[in-house]
Amino acid sequence: MTDFSMNPFAADDDDRFHEECGVFGVHGAPNAAALTALGLHALQHRGQEAAGICAFDGTQFSTERHVGLVDDNFTKPAVIARLPGDRAIGHNRYSTTGGAGIRNIQPLFAEFAGGGFAVAHNGNLTNAMTLQKELQRRGSIFQSTSDTETILHLIATSSKGPLTERIIDALKRIEGAYSLVCISEKKLIGCRDPLGIRPLVLGHLDGASILASETCALDIIGARFVREIEPGEMVIITADGIESIRPFREQHSRFCIFEYVYFARPDSVHAGTSVYNVRKRIGAELAREAMAEADVVVPVPDSGTPAAIGFAEAAGLPFDLGIIRNHYVGRTFIEPSDQIRNMGVKLKHNANRAVIAGKRVILVDDSIVRGTTSLKIVQMVRDAGAREVHMRIASPPTTDSCFYGVDTPEKGKLLASRMSIPEMASYINVDSLAFLSIDGLYRAVGEAKRNNEMPQYCDACFTGEYPTVLTDRSGAGTIRQLSLLADVS
Repeated sequence: MTDFSMNPFAADDDDRFHEECGVFGVHGAPNAAALTALGLHALQHRGQEAAGICAFDGTQFSTERHVGLVDDNFTKPAVIARLPGDRAIGHNRYSTTGGAGIRNIQPLFAEFAGGGFAVAHNGNLTNAMTLQKELQRRGSIFQSTSDTETILHLIATSSKGPLTERIIDALKRIEGAYSLVCISEKKLIGCRDPLGIRPLVLGHLDGASILASETCALDIIGARFVREIEPGEMVIITADGIESIRPFREQHSRFCIFEYVYFARPDSVHAGTSVYNVRKRIGAELAREAMAEADVVVPVPDSGTPAAIGFAEAAGLPFDLGIIRNHYVGRTFIEPSDQIRNMGVKLKHNANRAVIAGKRVILVDDSIVRGTTSLKIVQMVRDAGAREVHMRIASPPTTDSCFYGVDTPEKGKLLASRMSIPEMASYINVDSLAFLSIDGLYRAVGEAKRNNEMPQYCDACFTGEYPTVLTDRSGAGTIRQLSLLADVS
């Protein structure tokens, strides 16, 4: 879900990949909005800047959209009371600037000729700007800077008849990655892009049908996992049951492999595989590929923890919490002075001197983006008395930007795109640095190795091999990946 902003892409000190978005939908439950709020709470890791819910009670649509966390806005009974109905959809969103207006918060709602319709979107359309310009020339007026609104306009202007045919007509015009949940006056609809890059699952709860980005959102409400929505599939849920439509020709699936590395919650399951177990296997593969003489394995919390456990087990080394994370500092922390701003990484992490002092330490993290955070963490560990510091990264070097809904820096700001591994090791001041190989990552997710002729996953951030056309970038070398939420100034 990208915005067409010309604001700066990201702050220079923003040195992590940021989650895409999370979507959730319910049909057939009298407390649909409350269930949706719980589902969004479970998906909070996929976006912490804003959240929204749209519900339908058989007569009218009601929408609540707020900046901030789900718990800050949707735990109040009065808010849920304003969202009556037995069907609802919700959306969590991440932004790069935090300054976007409420007009971009999803779900987005529109009144079509045949009735109201709302959509929530996880992903990114790689031809959205091209389509938007075409629609504007035909008279469409956009109220937001989100590519999700492009989908609404395509549906509204389709010449097809029934709503589902108009949605299919719209989907056949878009490129990129998407998982959509939508509601109309009679239906809850889920759609997944033909390559299955972004996740979407189906669940049941006491006769109600649930759609969600991850299985952890089913767990929180006690729903039973039924199956994944398949790549290129549209499911139409009504009071009469569930209909499956496959409007696209079957294609080779390219699910985002970084979901296993970082994005998904560890307690979620993708393609029948525990994300937590994959991350432990990643750590074990990393230990087999890049062992170092050391005394203790320390994760960079929290994302590096499962891989560090797997590394320690495979290496026969002690695992310990040599870095403690402060969980009460969020993305919206207000830095009131230069002195606090310069504390940098210490706002979120502190070295556990009792574990580190005098030790040869292996630090395990999920990735290196710009490298500034790694540099500060390594220095913090050295300041705590570590004798040696060896960094091990639970993914291959990140050399290329993502254009499928993940907020990543442009290629030139990625450390691995401009430095060799020895140069990176010198930059972050470690005694040694190693990354998991691409084949090691594939082994961890259950493949023998990467099929270079037909890759099993989308791994473009590691290989630069994008599985779809990037229309909005074609012939325009200066165009960068645009920020997910930044509003047009």
